[in-house]
Amino acid sequence: MEISKEELAKMIDSTNVKATAAKSEIEKLCREAAQYGFQCAVVNPTYVKFAAKFLRGSNVKVCSTVGFPFGVSLPETKGLEAVKAVWDGAEELDMVINLSALKSCDYDFVKRDIAAVVDVKRLSKDVIVKVIIESAYLTKDEKVIACKLAKEAGADFVKTSTGLFGEGATVEDVRLMRQTVGKDMGVKAAGGIRTYADAVAMIEAGANRLGTSTAIAIIKGVP
Repeated sequence: MEISKEELAKMIDSTNVKATAAKSEIEKLCREAAQYGFQCAVVNPTYVKFAAKFLRGSNVKVCSTVGFPFGVSLPETKGLEAVKAVWDGAEELDMVINLSALKSCDYDFVKRDIAAVVDVKRLSKDVIVKVIIESAYLTKDEKVIACKLAKEAGADFVKTSTGLFGEGATVEDVRLMRQTVGKDMGVKAAGGIRTYADAVAMIEAGANRLGTSTAIAIIKGVP
């Protein structure tokens, strides 16, 4: 597969969601995202308003995390967090699924949890909601169920991982997720994607969005 720098950049969510990220680091993230034309700058909720102001006038969207990183907040809390993020300027949201509920086979709760965030679309129908399933912690059957629940709840993407736990994205998981959700839903690979070769492998497996904290190195690696 051959992909240009411009095409690849539009598939990348450049990310800094470290708990220790200083404002200067978020400013650097946003400046580089605008310079290279990345799809999103992904930040934690506390920096959404700052990032949105910094990126105003650019083509880069601000993406906020929701229920990050463990996903165990109540659905109502995630819903409020989503609304506040959109009010502050987020156009995309990366929410963490409730793994405890999934592991307990409480699928109605999982679906309600996702739907509570998807409900933010009543404020803006253009908001993109991505559901992080933390695939490294799931069995194959659980991955399939999680993807189906996300799709049924009206999410726009399923996403492999927070990038903070487990092995992150794998080609096998991305392929399974794409097969499960079909061609009309997004698949975001995140966690451990550090090189151009990693990026291409994920895209070939079915990802149409990539989350990474090493976006610049990936772009500079395009032949």
